[in-house]
Amino acid sequence: MFRALRPVLARPSGTVRTCVLLVLLAATGIAILELVREQTGTPGFFVGLGLALLPVAPLMAAFRWLGRAAPAPWSQLLFCFGWGACTAALIAILANNFATQWIAAATADPSEADQLGSVAIAPVVEESAKAAALLLVFVFRRRHFTGPADGFVVAGFTAIGFAFTENILYLGNAFVQDLADGTGVLDSVTAATFFVRIVLSPFAHPLFTVLTGLGFGAAAVSARRSRRICLPLLGLALAMGLHALWNGSSRFGDHGFYVVYGCVMVPLFGLLVWLAVRIRRGRLRTVAGELALYAAAGWLAPAEVPALASMPARSLARSLARRSGGRAAGRAVARYEADAVALALLRNRARRGGPLREADFARRERELLHRLWQRRATAGPVLARAAVMEDLLPPCGDPWDPWDPSDPWEPWDPLRLSGPVDGAWRPEPAAGPAGVPGPRPELPPEPSVRRSGPWTPATPAGPSSIRPCVLPGGDGVR
Repeated sequence: MFRALRPVLARPSGTVRTCVLLVLLAATGIAILELVREQTGTPGFFVGLGLALLPVAPLMAAFRWLGRAAPAPWSQLLFCFGWGACTAALIAILANNFATQWIAAATADPSEADQLGSVAIAPVVEESAKAAALLLVFVFRRRHFTGPADGFVVAGFTAIGFAFTENILYLGNAFVQDLADGTGVLDSVTAATFFVRIVLSPFAHPLFTVLTGLGFGAAAVSARRSRRICLPLLGLALAMGLHALWNGSSRFGDHGFYVVYGCVMVPLFGLLVWLAVRIRRGRLRTVAGELALYAAAGWLAPAEVPALASMPARSLARSLARRSGGRAAGRAVARYEADAVALALLRNRARRGGPLREADFARRERELLHRLWQRRATAGPVLARAAVMEDLLPPCGDPWDPWDPSDPWEPWDPLRLSGPVDGAWRPEPAAGPAGVPGPRPELPPEPSVRRSGPWTPATPAGPSSIRPCVLPGGDGVR
C-alpha cells in the first residue's frame, strides 16, 4: 500500500508539498476556530482557550524528552500538532455531527444517537483523522521515521493538538452553561470539566494515538511488506477500541468512569511510560553499538562514542562549544550529534534488513559521513572533553588512539563491550576520567564507502585511507 502511495503522492516537489500542507492547515485552522467560536460564543471561546493551553507545554516537553535521543525536526512536530488541532479536529467535528444527526433521524431518539455516536462513531473518525498525520510522515519523511520512538513522538504531538481543540470546545460550552445557570465557581460545570479533562486525563488522547504510532514505528523497522501494512492497522484498531471503551465508560453504571480510569487507563499509562523509557534507553544503546564500528574504522574518535550515547554528555558538549566558540559552534556540535545518531540508526535498520537496506543506503551513509567530517574539528574535541567530564572513559589510555576490537587485551577499550543487548552492544561505565584529547589528523575530503563483503570493521591504514565499516551479508547493499 505504501509503495503504491509513494509514486502517486510524491510527484510534486518538496516545496510544492510544503506549500499545499501549509495552505491546508491554515484553511482548516481558520474554519475550526470559527466553528468552535460559533458553538461556544466569544467569551466561552477565550475561557476555553486559556484553560486548554495549560497541559499543552508539559505534554509537549514529555514527548520531546522521549525523542531527544534522535530528535525529529521541530517543523515536523509542529506540523503534527497543527494537523491534530486543525485538520483532524475539523474532520472529527463535521463527521461526528453528521453521523449523530443521521442516527437521530433514523432512530428518532436523539439521546441514543449521542451515546451511539460517542462510542461507535467518534473513536473511528477521530483516530483515523489523527492517524492520517502519521501516515503522511511515514510516507514522505521516512528518513525521520526510524522506529517506535519516532512513532511515539509523532503520535503524541498529533494527539496533543487534537485534545487542545477538543478541550476548547468542551470547556467553552461548560462556561456558557454556567453563565446561563449562574452557578458558582466551585460547583460549576467548568470546574468539573477542567478537573476531568485537564487534571485527571490530559493523557487520554495521546494514550490512544500512541498505539497507532507504535504500529507505524514497528512497521518502519520491519523487513516484511505484510508487517509494514498490518502493524499500523493493528495499532489503529487498538486505539479505536481503547477510545471506545473510554467514551463508553459512563454507560457501565455510576462508577463506570472511575473503574475504567483506575483499572485500564492508569495501568496502561504506566505501562506506556515504562515502554517509552525502555525505548529511549534502547535507542541510546543502539547508537553506542553502531557508532563503535565507525570508531573502529577511524571515522570517529573512540572517546566520541560514549559521549554521543549519553544525553548529559551531548548537552555538555554543546555548552562547552558555545562557551568557547559562540552560538555557531554550538549549532555545529548539535548538527554533528544529530548526524551521528542518524548514521547509527541508518546502519542499524539496514543491518536488520529494514526498508532502508536498498541502494539509497550507500548514498545516505556517504552524505552523513561527509557532514560529520566537515564538523569534526569543532565537535570532536568538545565531545571527548564531555566524555571525560561525565566519567564515561577508562582511567588510562589516549582517547584519540584508534581502538583495535580484535585485541581482547587492548589497554584502550572505549566501550568495554560486554555482550549483546537488544541487538546492540552495551557500554559499561568506566572507572574514572582520561586525559584531554590532542590534535587529530585531518580526514580525507571524500569518504569512500564499501558496499560488499563480510560485516567486519575496515581497519584504518592511516589518515589518508580511513574507511567506514560495511554491512553484513555476502552481497552487501544493493
